[in-house]
Amino acid sequence: MKRVVSVSLGSSRRDHKVEVELLGEKFEIARKGTDGDFDRALELLKELDGKVDAIGLGGIDVYLFVRQKRYAIRDGLKLMEAVKVTPVVDGSGLKNTLEREVVRFLAGETGLIKKGTRVLMVSSVDRFGMAEALCEAGCDVTFGDLIFAAGIPYPIKTMDELEDIANKTLPEMVKMPFHMIYPTGKKQESQDEAKVQKFARYYHDAEVIAGDFHLIRRFMPSGLKGQVILTNTTTGEDVGFLREKGAGTLVTTTPEYGGRSFGTNVMEAVLVAILGKPWSEITAEDYLDMLKKLDFRPRILKL
Repeated sequence: MKRVVSVSLGSSRRDHKVEVELLGEKFEIARKGTDGDFDRALELLKELDGKVDAIGLGGIDVYLFVRQKRYAIRDGLKLMEAVKVTPVVDGSGLKNTLEREVVRFLAGETGLIKKGTRVLMVSSVDRFGMAEALCEAGCDVTFGDLIFAAGIPYPIKTMDELEDIANKTLPEMVKMPFHMIYPTGKKQESQDEAKVQKFARYYHDAEVIAGDFHLIRRFMPSGLKGQVILTNTTTGEDVGFLREKGAGTLVTTTPEYGGRSFGTNVMEAVLVAILGKPWSEITAEDYLDMLKKLDFRPRILKL
């Protein structure tokens, strides 16, 4: 049996372990949260190195892609470089492939996304592939990066403007301590009440709310009117939270195993373990071919 472990800076309350069979091979997939403790994450990564088949880094990004440019988050690189033997991934490769395909599937096979659909991406610089696919589908997309990350009530409305702002801000942002730009540990279990109240209209005006679940959750107001939530990494408790807020449909880009969907870092680590190639040699076509063989489809859940 192959073992894949995700080491996350997120809450240990979200830990999970399942056994699944993929392409005739058995996998044990586990997620271990470190409650925002960076040193504990480093220690755990060193303990696992050489003892498992692939490692995912959760609760943190390492690489952010803006079209052909790639930015590396300093704290993410420290974690990745602590692993010397076992392949380690952050999910960015799968975000750039799987999430584009999910948007195309929803546009082509369901009525959930169509031309003119009003979409709010709470954060998009960490999901440039999904952002591009939503625009290609003709959606009316609001990119909320400045609104929710910086508290600036300025909705970005085009890919060109998003690219320009990302290229101006990311070179400095990636040097910041990660906990300053993303909720880690127990922050993932609470909401930013000031921004929930101040920016609720962006959620209420949208038909689809897309992106990282912890960011979606952190700023989500009550009183939604059946909106579609397009994300991943959700537990049964998260489903209850979305129902309580009034969301209508949950779409997760990764499959459900044992009652929850894992993050893209976990699923990318599984693909790397199957492919058996060094991560640096794996191409987008390798991922797409593997996704086709595995018949990965988004989970669509009526709430």
